[in-house]
Amino acid sequence: MTQQQSWTAEQIPDQTGRVFVVTGANSGLGLATTRALAARGGHVILAVRDMDKGRRAVSEITAGQPEASLEVRHIDLADLASVRAFADQLRADHPRLDVLINNAGVMAPPRTLSAQGHELQFACNHLGHFALTGLLLDLLGAGSKPRVVTVSSVNHKQAQIRFDDLSGERRYKPMGFYNQSKLANAVFGWELHRRLTRSGSPVRSVLAHPGYTATNLQWDTPTGLWQLVFGRIGSPLLAQRPADGALSQLYAATEPAVESGQFIGPGGMGELRGAPTRVKLAPVATDPETVRRLWEVSEQLTDVRFAFPAAV
Repeated sequence: MTQQQSWTAEQIPDQTGRVFVVTGANSGLGLATTRALAARGGHVILAVRDMDKGRRAVSEITAGQPEASLEVRHIDLADLASVRAFADQLRADHPRLDVLINNAGVMAPPRTLSAQGHELQFACNHLGHFALTGLLLDLLGAGSKPRVVTVSSVNHKQAQIRFDDLSGERRYKPMGFYNQSKLANAVFGWELHRRLTRSGSPVRSVLAHPGYTATNLQWDTPTGLWQLVFGRIGSPLLAQRPADGALSQLYAATEPAVESGQFIGPGGMGELRGAPTRVKLAPVATDPETVRRLWEVSEQLTDVRFAFPAAV
């Protein structure tokens, strides 16, 4: 795949009749993604932690797109009970799902534990999406040209997974654990692709990253040097707008030529900005031992096992 120099949201194919779930859809990349999909006729389910913010996002979109087909549902990705409740309710109301976009995330908070006792970034960014995907796999299997898009980060290239200290009890560095969670996203998306392909499933697993995009992740990061340099100074000067940063995940979710296992990111210098194109995963993201250990520990921590169809 070559870089799409002029690709914009206006080039998204008609999505009428297709059902999307976008996590973290009330702001930033998720809101930009939801707005673009709705503009092309998709029915978008905004999966959000704060229902009031979700409803405000719907009002914002429908003010400019009165015909937008949207619904808001609650999910707290850091709470596996909430993830299961979301999946159960969605299954009761929808016979199929065409695209799941695993977009939501938290970045660099002080060390915090989830409801199940896992480090918050690993819980929300990775474990919640791992569980959600597994619990919705049957609905995706019934979808039309179904895809799972998992949003990672260029930062995954700087990371390692600390299997001996996933909770950060021994040593916690906020950005280090953020990078770890983004590597976990990359490993998960790649291995999901392998397992889906091996089973003969029609579901495609595609990875994406937004480059350097000005979202509330930067502004909500605790004060300090990182926020000063990359948030308050760097974002206005260097970062893309959310509508531009979202193009990679929109391309991954809708472009017919995208294949399972591909990683889509900005094509500019350092993958920080630019039009969506195919980019490379860090070697550790496809390392067999890392992949095996992460999948196994994710199953153990979430109590979710993926039901892949038998190979055709």
